Amino acid sequence: MAMNFGIIVPQGWRMDLVGINDPAEAYEAMSRVAQEAEALDFHSIWLYDHFHTVPTPTQEVTFECWTSAAALARDTRRVRIGQLVTCNSYRNPALLAKIASTVDALSSGRLDFGIGAGWYEEEYRAYGYPYPDTRERLQRLHEAVQVILAMWTQDEATFEGKYYQVRGAINQPKGVQKPHIPLLIGGEGEKVTLKLVAQYADACNVGGGIANIKRKLAVLKQHCDELGRDYNSIRRTTLIDDCAIAGTEEEAIAKLTPAQRNDLDSLRSTGLIGTPATIRQRLAEYEEAGIQEIVIRFVDATKLESIRLFARECMRAG
Repeated sequence: MAMNFGIIVPQGWRMDLVGINDPAEAYEAMSRVAQEAEALDFHSIWLYDHFHTVPTPTQEVTFECWTSAAALARDTRRVRIGQLVTCNSYRNPALLAKIASTVDALSSGRLDFGIGAGWYEEEYRAYGYPYPDTRERLQRLHEAVQVILAMWTQDEATFEGKYYQVRGAINQPKGVQKPHIPLLIGGEGEKVTLKLVAQYADACNVGGGIANIKRKLAVLKQHCDELGRDYNSIRRTTLIDDCAIAGTEEEAIAKLTPAQRNDLDSLRSTGLIGTPATIRQRLAEYEEAGIQEIVIRFVDATKLESIRLFARECMRAG
């Protein structure tokens, strides 16, 4: 099976819409990347689920994930649309299932639903959400996934948990895809999160470099074996947060921030930095590790040229 490629659409969280002062134009810049990705035959486009910029909260624009997904569903026609990943804590899971079902209908069945336990404490506090400990956040995720699947498969969803309860919730339309919208659970916790993937998910998302990916996928396979789940029924994805591609190594490095250039060796181990030839070699390593889809954030995505170069030299080469 050929490797699939997706793109993180710039939405502001990583300071990738800085300099576009008109918020309407900022959205159009975001949409242009999505439409260009579709025209270049990328498999998917993805959004983060965050509310203000990193590494430091600023007044720069950051578009909300799910309303943006709905808009991009109508701006595109073929490319799949997902989240890496929705923070479970930010929305009631029954409502979230309803939102996702609506977006799946708006996109004619192109949604990939990504969810995780949440981690960004500063953002929780800023927006008035309680920030439970890791154990509780994972317990909440476990319950939420069951609620969401019930909302997608039952005529009147019922679930009684410690944190969430639904009692005869009707969700129409349930979306277009059958038997339900594909569910991706993001995260790498070996005892809980990857077991949840084996129990419930259609896809996983793991990262941190090749060695870490191999370890996490081995753990996932072990969970699958113990549960009687076909490991190969789970789509294996990874997110590469930084891709700087150019005709020469020097041009690629020049696209990075000063902080990134100061940590270049570390960035090379988890990112895609350099010429198309260098990046093709790195992509082959991810494929050999078992990854089936790579989702990439281009550091200069709004300029479009890097996306075009990657599509021409890395997706279509050979």
